[in-house]
Amino acid sequence: MSYNELRHLADSWGLVVMAAIYLVLVGWAFLPRNRQRNRDAATMIFKDPDHG
Repeated sequence: MSYNELRHLADSWGLVVMAAIYLVLVGWAFLPRNRQRNRDAATMIFKDPDHG
């Protein structure tokens, strides 16, 4: 493959692949089974290590 062919491939499919990865990662964070883990991560800065 030449440079121009690789560049055309990146221009045409690179954005699609990056958008798909973004949507999968954002969707993964909002799965119902991750709700408690996300809540714990969001509130961990308010927990005192000595008093729970």
